[in-house]
Amino acid sequence: MPSDRLPRSGAVSAVRAGDELDWASVGRWLRAEVPELSGPLNVLQFPHGRANLTYLLEVGGTRLVLRRPPFGKIAPGAHDMRREFKVLSRLWRVYDRAPRAYAFTEDGSVAGADCFVMEYRDGEVIRDRLPASMRDHEDLGRRLLFALTDAMAELHLVDPADCDLEDLGRPEGFVARQVSGWARRWELSAPPDGDPLMVRVGERLAETMPETQSHGIVHNDLKIDNCQFDPDDPDRVKSVFDWDMATLGDPLVDLGTLLHYLPERGDPDNVQGGVRYPKELELPSQDEVAARYAERTGADTSGITWYLAFARWKTATVYQQLANRSLRGESQDARNATLGDTVPVLARSASELLDALG
Repeated sequence: MPSDRLPRSGAVSAVRAGDELDWASVGRWLRAEVPELSGPLNVLQFPHGRANLTYLLEVGGTRLVLRRPPFGKIAPGAHDMRREFKVLSRLWRVYDRAPRAYAFTEDGSVAGADCFVMEYRDGEVIRDRLPASMRDHEDLGRRLLFALTDAMAELHLVDPADCDLEDLGRPEGFVARQVSGWARRWELSAPPDGDPLMVRVGERLAETMPETQSHGIVHNDLKIDNCQFDPDDPDRVKSVFDWDMATLGDPLVDLGTLLHYLPERGDPDNVQGGVRYPKELELPSQDEVAARYAERTGADTSGITWYLAFARWKTATVYQQLANRSLRGESQDARNATLGDTVPVLARSASELLDALG
């Protein structure tokens, strides 16, 4: 059932100028899809995401979450609300960290694009400031990252057939399609003065692709601020969000993404891009996280450096796409305007990681 729990302080804000929807149309659709709702519609926005737009809808004390793509030109295959709804309307049955989705529509008259609603869950999301509710826990940084690693491992051990997701993607050839697909996205998004190292890194990734060990459900953007924690229990992830890129493929792609967003001594300051950790947290090393994942899943993580390089290169392309949207005036989020400055840093880091492969 939809949640009536109150959102935590700072989690939501007034809707940003330019991010407004036709709330009367949204309300009519919502009440038709969830007929037990009654009362006026009130709307706030979850302001921290950089791409998809996420809103908190309150109807008569009941809270739901609405998701839709960003405004403007969308890269092919990106911001797939139909895919996210498919995953979240099924996965919750066997993986309780997945919020349940209730309704989807492709009728653009409702929210201007495909959109869906899902359950609201209360909890803490870790960003650059540690929530007051979690400051008294000992060894918190390591516990949070190991909890996220465990949540990822459990996802990868889910049998897609157990939740009717065996048709979510084509696992055979997944890594090759990822490399070629993101190379094409870079080609489409690269500015005239784009870093030529991005093309070379893509070529090297294609030349050195590892053999896939196993297939499973891949989230494709697992990081700490795409998760939610119970402030009383930092050893377990409560919810995982942002499933619009989920598919079937090589689970080590998710591990590479998580390691990319985990700062390592000697990394450039901005190599993690938009992910920031509270300064007081002592985090585990990338090697420790990879070892814990291997222990939980039985996977061989000795070749994880390739996946880390891929994550850096892919993230560089995503940041250029977001910067382009900002430069075209399609995004009201001022944080995106300078993301393109991070592309050379990520490209160089990816290249150095590939050098280490020999």
